[in-house]
Amino acid sequence: MTRPFTILGIETSCDETAAAVLRLEDGRATLLSDVIRTQLEEHAPYRGVVPEIAARAHAELADAVVAKAMQDAGISYDALDGVAATAGPGLIGGVLVGLMTGKAVAQAAGVPFIPVNHLEGHALSPRLSADCPFPYLLLLVSGGHCQFLEVRGLGDYVRLGSTIDDAVGEAFDKVAKLMGLGFPGGPAVERLARSGNPAAHGFPRPLLNRPGLEMSFAGLKSAVARVAANAETEAQKADVCASFQAAICDVLAEKSARALEGFGTGGAAKRFVVAGGVAANKAIRAALETAAAEHGAQLVAPPLRHCTDNAAMIALAGAERMAAGLAGHEDGLDAGSRPRWPLDEAAALSAPVYGGGHKGAKA
Repeated sequence: MTRPFTILGIETSCDETAAAVLRLEDGRATLLSDVIRTQLEEHAPYRGVVPEIAARAHAELADAVVAKAMQDAGISYDALDGVAATAGPGLIGGVLVGLMTGKAVAQAAGVPFIPVNHLEGHALSPRLSADCPFPYLLLLVSGGHCQFLEVRGLGDYVRLGSTIDDAVGEAFDKVAKLMGLGFPGGPAVERLARSGNPAAHGFPRPLLNRPGLEMSFAGLKSAVARVAANAETEAQKADVCASFQAAICDVLAEKSARALEGFGTGGAAKRFVVAGGVAANKAIRAALETAAAEHGAQLVAPPLRHCTDNAAMIALAGAERMAAGLAGHEDGLDAGSRPRWPLDEAAALSAPVYGGGHKGAKA
């Protein structure tokens, strides 16, 4: 039994300006408010997220979104026990907006500030609405990340495998862009794929037969680009999308099966969590559901609203850290923004998947 923690969460790492208020009591999360303001109209003309436009939009929207979340929660700022905000990884301009907004609210309310790893938010997101105790196997699939992790506990993550180039979400977005399907790209490809033939094109399944859990999607994207150049009708485009999506499903299902084979829980129920924006894709969910069932595991995924970027998962991460005694000190106000912030930092430094740079390890 622990005392309840009421946390305001703020998320601004990409193109959603979001704020949420969450109460954590005895390990159960109750969402009091959940506000998400997308920037689809701002970025649609460019068929992708423009960092400078995203940062300006966050700066214009952050205060109003936070105020709306507090109003919807029906509480005053002095009822907060802490404020959590994404401190990275992400587009640095947007991260800075959320980070500084969160620090300002925390100082004004006289409560601790908790900097949160955006990827940890995704890793914990199934716990918003499902009974999902540690440990569990996690497939994190989003626009910028694609990796398998063993989630042993809060703050304890072990990287098992990762993409060596493009993330799945990035591949979906680039395919949508080269085919002129609009923005956001992932949902556009999925919609068109429903009416296509997944066997129309034999696209490659990169690294499918290579041992281990490493993945690659850059070559698949290039293969799609060559075929898509000759796809003129809606039916032809649908076949390209369906065949591309089928290749993604095959790779993720096979790699997930391997990960599940090697994942032990010491006799406890085996849970396979999929999180991140790509987890909203129904075809991918179905493929992962089959892989999980074949290996005696339960597939756990957040509701579609909490697959994409949101502040509820950031609030949950902050609340769980406070409850575990991992946050609540004043040093949170000294936290800086981090454009790169791997969950398994030791592995990222000792064995980077695809290099580093002056800003730190990429994955």
